[in-house]
Amino acid sequence: MIDTYETLLIETVAEHVARVTLNRPAAMNALNTQMGRDLVAFFENVALDARGLRCIILTGSGDRAFCAGGDLKERKDMTDESWTRQHVIFERMVRALLDCPVPVVGAINGAAYGGGCEIAACCDFLYVSDSARFALTEVTLGIMPGGGGTQTLPRAIGERRAKELIMTGRSFTAAETCAWGFANASFAPNKLMEAALDTAAAIARNAPVSVRQAKQSIHRGLQLSLRDGLAFEIEAYNRLVPMEDRHEGVLAFNERRPPRFKGQ
Repeated sequence: MIDTYETLLIETVAEHVARVTLNRPAAMNALNTQMGRDLVAFFENVALDARGLRCIILTGSGDRAFCAGGDLKERKDMTDESWTRQHVIFERMVRALLDCPVPVVGAINGAAYGGGCEIAACCDFLYVSDSARFALTEVTLGIMPGGGGTQTLPRAIGERRAKELIMTGRSFTAAETCAWGFANASFAPNKLMEAALDTAAAIARNAPVSVRQAKQSIHRGLQLSLRDGLAFEIEAYNRLVPMEDRHEGVLAFNERRPPRFKGQ
């Protein structure tokens, strides 16, 4: 799956796996209007037609930054009206990331500040470089997190710690992201992408509709009561019963061979 975007680099890095790289290295991959538009376009296109894609790795160009946050140079002379129009794009970007039916693994290779931290929080889970740093610094600029940060961060690390980080604007380390449950694991910078690729390939080997249904069940279920979540899970489960991949998975197990899943 190869697409061309002004601020993103899209590569097929393994069977059924794409790597999406935020690609503005001269600006530490800061989020500008065009990057917002490009992320909306890519992830909404995936939602409409995944074209065989089963897992996405999201990372940043270079080794200094995943995304340094909103591009304040672009925003310097914006009117209130133009600022608001730009932010509507960012709001849609967040929804496109969160609603992506294909699993998204964040490979956070450096600084993830402000909007960069919020983009990372939209991934299904994160692997981080040992040298990565994170912060939601919006209150130091007279604004507040508006890319989902006040919702995704407390869901990941708890209300009290999220309040502390958001209200102070303090940065936090890769080790802290793992200890607090924001990231799954940290790696030496030269091992980060290898680890992300290994996990993405493992996801891509599994039945794709099963993975998508499980992702949706977890994400939606956490927004429901336990009883309603269980009902949602069963609806997601029952869709898989008549599928060819369910029959193939059981047959392959009994024949002691790797399954050949088709997403059908």
